[in-house]
Amino acid sequence: MCANLPPGESHCSPQRDRAVVTSEHGIPVTDLAPAAAEVWSRVQPDYVRALLRGEYVGGTAVSSFERLWAAYCGTRYAIGVGNGTDALELTLAGLDIGHGDEVVVPASTFVATAAAVVRAGAVPRFADVDADTLLITPETLRAAVTRRTRAVIVVHLYGQLPDMTALLATARELGILLIEDAAQAHGGQWRGRRAGSFGVAACFSFYPSKNLGAFGDAGAVVTSDPDLAEKISELANHGRTRSGHFDHRYVGRNSRLDNLQAIALEGALGLLDGWTERRIELARHYTQRLHVAGGLRMVTSSQAAHHVYHLLVVRVPGRDEVRRLLGQRNIQTGIHYPVPCHLQPPFREFAPEPLPVSEIAATEVLSLPLFPHMTQGQVDFVCDNLLDVVRF
Repeated sequence: MCANLPPGESHCSPQRDRAVVTSEHGIPVTDLAPAAAEVWSRVQPDYVRALLRGEYVGGTAVSSFERLWAAYCGTRYAIGVGNGTDALELTLAGLDIGHGDEVVVPASTFVATAAAVVRAGAVPRFADVDADTLLITPETLRAAVTRRTRAVIVVHLYGQLPDMTALLATARELGILLIEDAAQAHGGQWRGRRAGSFGVAACFSFYPSKNLGAFGDAGAVVTSDPDLAEKISELANHGRTRSGHFDHRYVGRNSRLDNLQAIALEGALGLLDGWTERRIELARHYTQRLHVAGGLRMVTSSQAAHHVYHLLVVRVPGRDEVRRLLGQRNIQTGIHYPVPCHLQPPFREFAPEPLPVSEIAATEVLSLPLFPHMTQGQVDFVCDNLLDVVRF
């Protein structure tokens, strides 16, 4: 996994590892190039063949990846689509959720989760989150539900699933559907069961920086409901039925996973579990190094969850100044997310009450560098400097 190793050397030496991290180039939040090179070495012949033959839209590679992705998630079906946002919108449309309906959405999420609800014609009902995990809970879900609520979108933020056992029971009790936004949780689990297999459907993004990323935009919906799978597939292909090219059952859209992306994704899928193990190993090292820092805390990982660490997030007062100081030391960081959804201008009309946990967390969260090809020496370099600057 280490960068710049001589041919034939498979392990990092501490001296070489440390030398890499103190280079003038610094440490990025993520580095896609090494992962892309690994994928390319696996897919190059098939990719080039499809490219030169003009096999761009649909094709056997799409069907193959859909089968593999459904099996990986533990569902019967996967439908490749254009991106993760489309996956959410198509799922809501497939479930006939729209005007007059409400959908509960955690305030701590990427804006696409809430935007999909509004674009479907429904109303988002924002729920606060747990102060330790920043994930929705049965209690915050229950507080957001009204008689018009049709569904909840449970977001597996940063790569961790919330208590899906309790959330499923709560959703059933309330008589609402549960949809998973698993865009950050490829391979994540709750009590041994994978993300994507809990709700009536689950939505994935394969944006290049995701744990399973394409060479561009791509996404998928997974479900075990055959009727829903067929409807989403048709909606994503101009509402076209399987029976004829010019036979349209619905007012659909153009949101198809293309053949070249499917080839890349199938190649990356064979690497995903190894990459995930490395993310977990690095996150464990971060935790060991940073647990001693006063005023700084990790976003908690539940023992029942298999956290796949799409992002490694800490909470620190004075976050913006800490970030500035780390930047001066050539350490890139991110903020996911600086403004909770319910305070973004397009959604303020849907948020009559404050959501204090989400609002406070948004001022403190800081995403540290984490990617599968990162070295332990780089983690140490980040931790050394972070522990130094939080004492400013």
